[in-house]
Amino acid sequence: MIIPKLHYISQGNSPKELLENIQKACTFGAELVQFRLKGVSEKKFLKLAKEARDITSHFQTRLIINDYYKIAVAVKADGVHLGKTDSCPTLARKHLYSWQIIGGTANTLQDCEMLVSKEVDYISLSPFRLTPTEADLGTVLGLNGYTAIIEALKTETPIIGFGGITTDDVADILETGISDIAVSEAITQNFDNIRTFNHLLKASATEEQRHTFK
Repeated sequence: MIIPKLHYISQGNSPKELLENIQKACTFGAELVQFRLKGVSEKKFLKLAKEARDITSHFQTRLIINDYYKIAVAVKADGVHLGKTDSCPTLARKHLYSWQIIGGTANTLQDCEMLVSKEVDYISLSPFRLTPTEADLGTVLGLNGYTAIIEALKTETPIIGFGGITTDDVADILETGISDIAVSEAITQNFDNIRTFNHLLKASATEEQRHTFK
């Protein structure tokens, strides 16, 4: 599957609000939603993931399940995203359908190299900047961190920027070699930003091509 350039990481102060936000994101044109919810039982997570699958299917939006690869299989999500302390991608791959994708979280060059060796479909490199919800992600990377890792890594695997990214950051982030971005807060606060992010992510490629042919 071609991985969309913009990922919405679901947010909400309650499970009900989280599902409402997923619906809003789909309505505003999100092509991929990652269902992320902490602090609930696996049984409750499965129930809510099924509801999220129903919403995203209606809009033909891709759904990635955070952490639980078995639930990704159960609800026939498009894939699973595994954090640094979650299951090994190689193990998860054995249980997934052949068409399901695996993403992994990285904070260092070593993390990225490990994920590349395990043949993940994309790497989420974070945090771009510190955010209250992601305080445990590791060293803040910023533009310099992104540039250094991308230059050293040299991989065809899509690298996604994540962590407090706003629309103002997109052009600079793409300059580092990061191809895609994942956003939570900036979209939850204003779902119309999905259109802006999509425009910035696609427009940049056009500008790059124009620049190349001058």
